[in-house]
Amino acid sequence: MNTTATLRENTSGVRTLLGFALRRERFSLPCWLLGAGALVALQSLGSQRFYGTPQKLAQIRETMSASAATIAMGGPARLLDTIGGEIVFEIFAYLAVVVALMNMFLVGRHTRSDEETGRAELFRSARVGRRAPAVAALALAGLADIAVALVIFAAAVGTGLPVGGSLLLGVATAGVGVTFAAVTAVAAQVFENPRSVYGAVGLALAAAYVARAVGDVGNGVASWTSPIGWGQRSYPYAGDRWWTVLLFAAATVVLSAVAFFLLDRRDFGAGLLPYGTGRADASWALGSPLGLAWRLQRGSLAGWTVGIFALGASYGSFADSIEDYLGDNPEIAAYLPGGATEAVDSYLALAISIVALLAAAFGVTSVLRARGEETGGRAEPILAAPVSRDRWLASHLTVALGGAAFVLACGGLGAGLSYGLTIADAVQPLRMTGAALVALPAVWTVVAVATIAFGWAPKAAVPLAWTVFAYCAVAALFTTAFDLPDWFDEASPFTHIPRAPLQSVTAAPILVTAAVAVAGSAAGFAGFRRRDTGY
Repeated sequence: MNTTATLRENTSGVRTLLGFALRRERFSLPCWLLGAGALVALQSLGSQRFYGTPQKLAQIRETMSASAATIAMGGPARLLDTIGGEIVFEIFAYLAVVVALMNMFLVGRHTRSDEETGRAELFRSARVGRRAPAVAALALAGLADIAVALVIFAAAVGTGLPVGGSLLLGVATAGVGVTFAAVTAVAAQVFENPRSVYGAVGLALAAAYVARAVGDVGNGVASWTSPIGWGQRSYPYAGDRWWTVLLFAAATVVLSAVAFFLLDRRDFGAGLLPYGTGRADASWALGSPLGLAWRLQRGSLAGWTVGIFALGASYGSFADSIEDYLGDNPEIAAYLPGGATEAVDSYLALAISIVALLAAAFGVTSVLRARGEETGGRAEPILAAPVSRDRWLASHLTVALGGAAFVLACGGLGAGLSYGLTIADAVQPLRMTGAALVALPAVWTVVAVATIAFGWAPKAAVPLAWTVFAYCAVAALFTTAFDLPDWFDEASPFTHIPRAPLQSVTAAPILVTAAVAVAGSAAGFAGFRRRDTGY
């Protein structure tokens, strides 16, 4: 059989699988696209509002380029030469992470997850080639990245940015996406289950972010080892360096070739790194639903903890220079909960708000893990044993609530450690950890809403939970800056707790918000008792 015929046989059925994959992603993919476009549009409008004149742009360039912490979080200082470049400086690293995660989930869900659930075996029983699922998954990611590029281009041009730079921004962001789609395709051949795939790709993404940060602060060499660094060094609006797009293309081709090479040399359903048989007897910690829930989620908790601790440390390292920063750019005070009057505490309160939102995001993912266990058929054997529904759900909710508290405390500790080292104050770690924990009842309220959605509307639990989270994020970060109505802010639980360390902490709002969280969790349990499982 010639090479062409072999290739055709290995890829037969790609079009059908791609159509099926697009149907499966018809709800989640538009949410990713909307989020990316909204991120660009909001940052573009905000930056042009604050730095719309050459004088203001020169001030922000002088302030930001002098701070190593700001460069590490943002990117190369050359981007600050233009208002469009300043927008890229502020947002590209975060936008790249979002798009990379989108590609990771798209490719992982339609390759390794389908093999684990048995769906891929059903496909392979029809006239579907060995490589067809992987080709269809990469094609799906490619189409999604084209859509990302178009959405970002439209958002940028629609907010008044130049066409050429906007097009390059969209292409560079899509380039990061396709590169990590290929990374995920390789990981899907190496590891046997989706959690390991996502963990490996997550580590690669973290390494890319760190390499980019190290390179930007240093001599720039390390940034060229990172796809995020390639995107930033395309310099949209600040030189429009198009040749860097070739790096994305080359990396994607090489990684995809490696993925198909490995695919042809492993057993279906297995990975190149098979898991060992494990212990003959289970650990005593797995003798309860709580122990199982902890075992399932401990890796995720570790990843969130490390990431949010590092983010808190980054924010804390910049706190000492915030007064000078606001002196040069007084308009930025609109973003801070206390304005410029108490600059450092206002900034730290904003940092704690962001850390609290991320802790709530972990809590939501943890609660929704229970839904994944239910739909995957893994909850049914547990509930068939002498384990009540309440006990099973309580195990997952305990990990969600306890994990969110731990992540929140670590974020505050990171901010306190870096700020304390900057100003030589040993009290700051304890102070900032306490300030972060003030927000815990609000975090638990968001988790309780996810529990309600799981209990009463399980099929819509994922979009409902994340919609509430997105609402709280917009209310916490953009109500003042974008003149949103007061009622919009009042509906968020974060509005009703003290903004520590800026505001004095009183018990009443904390207790009331905690009571709301308890009531919401109880309502979720009530809904779960009254519905069928697995639906």
